[in-house]
Amino acid sequence: MKALWTSTMSFPRTVRLLMANQFAINLAFYMLMPYLAAHLAGELGLAAWAVGLVLGVRNFSQQGMFLIGGTIADRFGYKTPIMAGCLLRTAGFALLGAVDSLPVLVLASAATGFAGALFNPAVRAYLAAESGGRRVEAFATFNVYYQAGMLAGPLVGLALLAADFRLVCLAAAGIFAVLTVLQSRWLPARPAAGDGGGGRETRVLTQWRTVVANRPFLLFSWAMIGSYVLTFQVYLALPLAAGDAFGRAGTQATTLLFVLSAAVAVAGQLRLTGWAKARWNGQDALVRGLGVMGVAFLPLALVAAGGALSPAVALSALAAAVIALAVGGAIVYPFEMDTVTSLSGNRLVATHYGLYNTVSGLGITLGNLATGALWDYAQRHQALWLVWTALALTGGACAAAVHLLARTGRLTPPGLHTATA
Repeated sequence: MKALWTSTMSFPRTVRLLMANQFAINLAFYMLMPYLAAHLAGELGLAAWAVGLVLGVRNFSQQGMFLIGGTIADRFGYKTPIMAGCLLRTAGFALLGAVDSLPVLVLASAATGFAGALFNPAVRAYLAAESGGRRVEAFATFNVYYQAGMLAGPLVGLALLAADFRLVCLAAAGIFAVLTVLQSRWLPARPAAGDGGGGRETRVLTQWRTVVANRPFLLFSWAMIGSYVLTFQVYLALPLAAGDAFGRAGTQATTLLFVLSAAVAVAGQLRLTGWAKARWNGQDALVRGLGVMGVAFLPLALVAAGGALSPAVALSALAAAVIALAVGGAIVYPFEMDTVTSLSGNRLVATHYGLYNTVSGLGITLGNLATGALWDYAQRHQALWLVWTALALTGGACAAAVHLLARTGRLTPPGLHTATA
């Protein structure tokens, strides 16, 4: 905690506010979202397809709209979409607890998703601009607050859920309402980096053409898709494995794994970033971190190839995978965010982050479909080692792709190409 406090206080007040803002955003989000499906199916009695529709709309309206959110941030400055996103999520969360009509629930879910698309690219672009030459350290500290919110949110939500789901919704909405007021008073209005007037005179299609024409950035975005597919297995393949190993106790095991993942990131992020910076440049740190993420699935592949498992062995393999995945992700994240900013050439940064998140969201969707199909096939043939091996190879392929981009100079910021020439 002392290291986190020291690191936090070393940044300007605006950066500190953005970090506290992200903790509160994740706290409120994870207070509610893990329990929404049970509320929709249980208390409201919605059919499974309707529950899937409500949750799917939220995911699509966020992942599919990140580019829109980034574009708005580059046109109107960073403060406006951050405040608008918090205000919109206030309304959306309040509605989720107050209504039982499917059309209104879908509308509320879409609002909460689009809110994330509004403030996420803006927050990251704002953080990159305000942290100056300390972007890697800023994103590392930012990720601690991000993970801490994910860790605390479900616990707070579970405590409030003992009273009523509507109380969870009101508390989450209240947090976003407070954030809206605090940012209105304390967050300085800042035009987009590298676009002095906030980009108002730049046409949207021109913004998009500029970003899409940035070939090194696009190549990096596609190369990093595998890392997001691997990270998402905390929600897909690992819970499936826990269910297979522990039966009804699989839910409790999954909760423990989720808490372990967030705790490793919270406790180790700053140390891992400092350790990596002392030994490698940013590109090497990315490659090695991605390699660790791939290796994380090898213990599961080995024990699955060995046949029937005792609960102790299964839990050990799952815990080892979660820890290695969290360590690799903690190494990758700050250098990844720094690379996106560098490849943007400090121009239309939020739009670059928006497209980057959209590409990764598409990759997660396709990766989940592939992982789920492979899981079904492997389970029928009693060959679950195939799933874990495929995921390990995905990490290796991702690391190899980034290494190739680095070797060919594709990860060098645009300004450095000009200076070298």
